[in-house]
Amino acid sequence: MNPVMRAAAARLLEQQQQQEAEARLLMVLRDALLRLNIRAELRDNGTALMIPRPNVGLPVWVFVGFGGAYFSWQSAEKRHPVADMEGAANVLAEYVGR
Repeated sequence: MNPVMRAAAARLLEQQQQQEAEARLLMVLRDALLRLNIRAELRDNGTALMIPRPNVGLPVWVFVGFGGAYFSWQSAEKRHPVADMEGAANVLAEYVGR
């Protein structure tokens, strides 16, 4: 394998590992939300968490952004550190109108 192909393969593996890490974070957040009686679904091949609103309104889509450091929603105007999973679940529960 030539150096260009080796670098491309390494980059592809790195991206795949990042996507898997983000999906795991979203699954842990989903579980934290479920403990608060907030239903959430992992969507789009593990790249987003969809939280339906309990009343009227569009669902909230949550992503892992900012280099994997934050959960973000509302076009990245709202965010919370992934290191504070319970805090993120509480903020999102309030945001969706629990």
